[in-house]
Amino acid sequence: MAPSGTTRRSFMKTMGAGGLALTLPGLRPSGPAQGGTSGPARPNVLLILCDDIGYGDLACLGNPVIQTPRIDKLHAASLRLTDFHVDPTCSPTRSSLLTGRYASRVGVWHTIMGRSILPRDEVTMAETFLGGGYRTGIFGKWHLGDNYPFRAMDRGFQESLVFGGGAIGNMPDYWGNDYFDDHYCRNGRWEPQTGYCQDVFFKAAMDFMAASGDKPFFCYLPTNVAHWPHNVAEDYARPYRGKVPNNRATLYGMIANLDENMGRLMAFLREKGLEENTILVFLSDNGTGFGADFDKDGFVTGGFNAGMRGDKSTVYEGGHRVPCFIRWPSGGLGGGRDVTPLTAHFDLLPTLLGLCGLRRPEGGPLDGLSLEPLLRGKAAPERTLVVHNQRVDKPIMWKDCAVMAGRWRLINGRELYDLDSDPEERHDLAAAHPERVQTMRRDYERWWRDVSGRFGEYVWIPVGAEGHDTVTLSSHDLHGQVCWDQSQVKRNSRTDGFWTVEVARAGAYEIDVRRFPEESGLPLRGAPQGAKEFKPTHARLKVADIDQTRPVGEADKAVTFPVRLSAGRTRLQAWLVDDIENGETNGAYYVTVRRAR
Repeated sequence: MAPSGTTRRSFMKTMGAGGLALTLPGLRPSGPAQGGTSGPARPNVLLILCDDIGYGDLACLGNPVIQTPRIDKLHAASLRLTDFHVDPTCSPTRSSLLTGRYASRVGVWHTIMGRSILPRDEVTMAETFLGGGYRTGIFGKWHLGDNYPFRAMDRGFQESLVFGGGAIGNMPDYWGNDYFDDHYCRNGRWEPQTGYCQDVFFKAAMDFMAASGDKPFFCYLPTNVAHWPHNVAEDYARPYRGKVPNNRATLYGMIANLDENMGRLMAFLREKGLEENTILVFLSDNGTGFGADFDKDGFVTGGFNAGMRGDKSTVYEGGHRVPCFIRWPSGGLGGGRDVTPLTAHFDLLPTLLGLCGLRRPEGGPLDGLSLEPLLRGKAAPERTLVVHNQRVDKPIMWKDCAVMAGRWRLINGRELYDLDSDPEERHDLAAAHPERVQTMRRDYERWWRDVSGRFGEYVWIPVGAEGHDTVTLSSHDLHGQVCWDQSQVKRNSRTDGFWTVEVARAGAYEIDVRRFPEESGLPLRGAPQGAKEFKPTHARLKVADIDQTRPVGEADKAVTFPVRLSAGRTRLQAWLVDDIENGETNGAYYVTVRRAR
């Protein structure tokens, strides 16, 4: 089955001021939203962002195996953006979605290494809605910073229930979380929860909406489904056993649970009288993670990928073209119509602000445009947009990039594809169209210059700030050789690098160097079930002009370094050293910085 939305039209392109944006008659330019709603009540907004679910992972988009009847029903009643693009990985998509700006422009181009943290001067969608009188809540995956002032609760969300890092079981997450009966962070405090993770987040979102009363709400529901690790009750996966490989059966079981929760959510909106005046947006954060098998060139060898090449983290179409459904019954948006022009995640912020009659606070220029005219059937623009995948500490020009203009895709500055005739991107036409290649290369170079202002910057994590006397750092945010998952801690995987910290107040501090987080209760020299044995004899700390080494006791859970720090920015490094048996040294996975009283 060919993917929908592969027929493309050509238009005259215009270059806008905010990167490769555009201005055409009938479309609202980037900037503060204008106007208001036609009805007396401002609409609610429910933004559902799925994780690692590709365009081909839903029945309504052609998957011949999976069953997603509730999502299919939403698809049938919605406007469907069939050529909708995000970034190829998690944090970049989230940063762009919530700011209306290119992820690279806002300094988020990786999922780890300190490059998933959204700088504090960027204005989020939640801050904008909060400033406009909306109640705001997030339930699920944040993945834009786990320390003050980068947490969801610091960025405009009045209510938050989230896990740590980019997946349940990542290093910033609560130790031992495994999708079932976990601890999640509610408004800054870890709380035990009962049930499957996705059920918990959907229920919390519904509780939040129900408690809003007459006040409009902005509810952000970023699911952790279907991100690895793939854990779900067997009842959900069993219908797919024997039909697809076992790992895909489990993936489909997770999506089946999501579909079930979507059914509960839609019933809730109807029962509470919220369905008509709630703008519901459903999308995913990147291409499929495990929905198909691919050869070394990104062509499908098994499974289903809606006729596209590539998957998550690639810049071929399958890495960043995702489902996006929009429905607002009382606002006249819906009815089961495809919207085929090129659109992107950063368009959603200006679109929602326009639909809700809100103005964005001060901040940098938006890269997105309001799609309201397009959603209401007005003229469609051609767009020249860029996607790239920079899983490095500092971006590299021409690394893993796609320039998108109408039906054309320029990949890595070299390969040119015409999606009208070749949706699978099999036939490179660069030699036949050298002028088009050069034009698109110039577009990319101009875009690079425009968005690269933060490429040389670090995000500095405050320590010792007023009201935040204790800060825990994990190697998820190291600059260097990173470990990001608790399974890597158990394997004693190699990690080494530095944290960028900002000492908010000069004075006395205690810095604990750890292998395991405090809530685990595990000693430095312990080996929990399934873990590799490592028995460090010493811990070393390096911060500012301090470089100290202290011994590790047999039962120590941490080695504490009393230090005095001056205010300002510095690097912090820590290691655990076994200098008796084999001389093994590894970076500390966790460090706690505590202002002494």
